[in-house]
Amino acid sequence: MMSIKVISPYTIKKSVVIPAPPKRVFKVIVVGDSNVGKTSLTYRFCEGKFLETSEATIGVDFRERILVIDGEEIKLQLWDTAGQERFRKSMIAHYYRNAHAVIFMYDVTNRASFLSIEHWIQECDSNCFTDIPRILVGNKCDGNAAVTTDEAQRLADKYNMPLFETSARLDSENDNVEAIFLTLAHKLKNQKLFLPLSSVTTTNVRPQQVHNDSSCYC
Repeated sequence: MMSIKVISPYTIKKSVVIPAPPKRVFKVIVVGDSNVGKTSLTYRFCEGKFLETSEATIGVDFRERILVIDGEEIKLQLWDTAGQERFRKSMIAHYYRNAHAVIFMYDVTNRASFLSIEHWIQECDSNCFTDIPRILVGNKCDGNAAVTTDEAQRLADKYNMPLFETSARLDSENDNVEAIFLTLAHKLKNQKLFLPLSSVTTTNVRPQQVHNDSSCYC
C-alpha cells in the first residue's frame, strides 16, 4: 500500500508576544493664586466638563489623562496645589519634585493674581529644573478683564512661554483647554526624561477640599 505524506505549505512557528512599550508618564504641575481656577482647568481637560462645585483645594489635587501623540501613548499626570500659603508650606518640595512641565495660571479678572505670577516663577525656579516646558494661562476670559492680552503676552515673552487665554467654565472653550495640554504634550514627547509607571506614587496627594460657597473657581 502506498503511503501518502502530506506536507503543509505553511511553516508553523511558536508565536512570540512582544510587549508594548511602557507609556511615558509626565508630571505636569499647575500653580497660581487661590481661586484662579486651577482645579476647574484640570477637571475640564480630564472630564470634558465644568466642575460645578465651589471647593478650595487643600494640599494637592491629582488627575491624569492618556493622550496619543504621533501614534505614541503618553500619560499626563496633573497636579494642582492650594494657592493659599498656609496650605502649601509642607507640600512645596513634594509638589515640585520630578516635575516635567509647569502651567502658571492667573485670573484675567483679578490683577493681583497676574502680578503674583513672577513669584510663582521664582518659586518654581528654586525647586525644579529651569528648562522644563512652561505655559502661561489666563483663566476666566469670559469675565471683565483686569489684565490685557498685550501685557500678558509681554510677560510670557519675557520668560519664553506660550500664552493661552481661556475659560474653564465655557463649553465653547473646550478646544482651547485641549490646546493648552496638547501643546505641552508635544513638547514633552520629544524629551527623553519620563517617570516609569512603577515610580509614580499618589499616596497622600488625593484631593482634599473644603467647601466655600463664596468663591468662584471657574
